[in-house]
Amino acid sequence: MTGKVVIAGVGLIGGSFALACKAALGRRSDVRFVGMGRSRAPLEQALTLGVIDEIATDWATALAGADLVLLGMPVGQMPAVMAALVPHLESGTIVTDGGSTKADVVAAARAAFGDRIGQFVPGHPIAGAEKSGVAAARADLYRDRRVVLTPLAENTAAAVGAVRTVWELCGARVSELAPAEHDAVFAAVSHLPHLLAFALVHDLASRDNADQLFGFAAGGFRDFTRIASSHPEMWRDICLANRHALLKELDAYIAELLRTRVLLASADGPGLEAMFAAARARRDAWLDGFRPA
Repeated sequence: MTGKVVIAGVGLIGGSFALACKAALGRRSDVRFVGMGRSRAPLEQALTLGVIDEIATDWATALAGADLVLLGMPVGQMPAVMAALVPHLESGTIVTDGGSTKADVVAAARAAFGDRIGQFVPGHPIAGAEKSGVAAARADLYRDRRVVLTPLAENTAAAVGAVRTVWELCGARVSELAPAEHDAVFAAVSHLPHLLAFALVHDLASRDNADQLFGFAAGGFRDFTRIASSHPEMWRDICLANRHALLKELDAYIAELLRTRVLLASADGPGLEAMFAAARARRDAWLDGFRPA
């Protein structure tokens, strides 16, 4: 990066990307971070916080001389944004994204970019949080976190390598998956947990004694439902975009709940304990991967 980086959607993901790059590049960098967005107030806030260096009001101005564009908006907004930016895209500019689903984003990119699709390198930083907006952005959000790239056949090795290098500059560990494989994996380990957390909170909030229930809720409820504080619009778009894979995972989970119900209804203590023990062992082994040696 030697000139300009455009952040379209300066929220948690885009804002943290800009801050991480700035921290890695240091004060002597001549890279300018330009913000684009659908409303002015978040951009003004990002400028005040030092997340971006300037605000662009049109794509022609934003993309002039740009090295890289990061699309950080919810996936439901990407088709319109892509269609708007492509007519002003210079041949040397690489575009990537931070969307949590990939098959739909790739389809939108193919429709918008046409024979210039090689300039779009799809990506997904696995580093979200339940808080959204540029005020929640931080420079260390991606440190030691995984970023998944889903390169296209039309991408050059140089384009993919450039996006990989920038994410590694942010401190991330970069992996690659095919778009469909990505969506299947994250339907299970990300999209389903969010759906379940939202559903549980909604269920309890709809009951006549909701105030009593929430009044007695403590650590276990807080930990299980933390991600129900996530951005509703973003997660609406994710669930709809990946609904086919998500429905398969939801059906599998419903079947698991029914098996658990049988154990509970039959007072099968050994069966419940065995299931709990197997789940704890697998989770603890997974957590060990995050702990320093």
